[in-house]
Amino acid sequence: MSGHSKWATTKHRKGAQDKARAKLFAKLIRQVEVAAREGGGDINANANLRAMYTKARDASVPLDTIERAIKRGTGELEGVRYEAVTYEGYAHGGVAVIVEVLTDNRNRTGSEMRNVFSRNGGSMAEPGSVSWQFERRGVLIFPKTSDEDALLEAALEAGADDLSDAGDSWKITCGPSELHDVKEALEAAGFTPESAEPSLEPTQLVTVTDEAEAKNVLRLLDAIDDLDDVQAVHANFDVSDEILASYDG
Repeated sequence: MSGHSKWATTKHRKGAQDKARAKLFAKLIRQVEVAAREGGGDINANANLRAMYTKARDASVPLDTIERAIKRGTGELEGVRYEAVTYEGYAHGGVAVIVEVLTDNRNRTGSEMRNVFSRNGGSMAEPGSVSWQFERRGVLIFPKTSDEDALLEAALEAGADDLSDAGDSWKITCGPSELHDVKEALEAAGFTPESAEPSLEPTQLVTVTDEAEAKNVLRLLDAIDDLDDVQAVHANFDVSDEILASYDG
């Protein structure tokens, strides 16, 4: 499993446990709203909305808050109109970075993004420069207490593609359109995921062995992730568990 995936899993857990919870809620609500605007407010007919709805509920976002976000997206309630924008760039060591944002002011967000990359030793890139190194996948994370063989068998029966060792978790990948069905089938089999969401997974990894360089990469990703408009950060680096464990943010 890539170092980025381990970093993302750690961020997810921290976000559900500490003061970042409010910021996490805001991001999830925005995702729900945009999904409803783009594909309609019916979670049964709008696969992306269903995924965002489930993600928000799994993070304990109140149901009425989610429903209001859907109504803002469909126009039943007034609200800010957000635009989906993707930024591409590089971190230390040639690590490719993709940032997905939802913004109501493209100029402000673009300026913030350039500043964060510049201050943390990275560089922005033209659209398409790094995106070819990633593919859209469905990703489910399960606690390591789950029996590996039983989880793998259930995952394959549910239509998933693979199970990999994520350190203190198991990671299952599937096609993005199969995410909801795989999650439901695994829950029916007795396996509850810690998270289940669409993601951009790297098709090739850049291994970063120098500790200082690896921590520079992690600092850039953290700084990007802390921006209010940022919804997801993807990178194709791999670092050792020891370096990741010693990184204090």
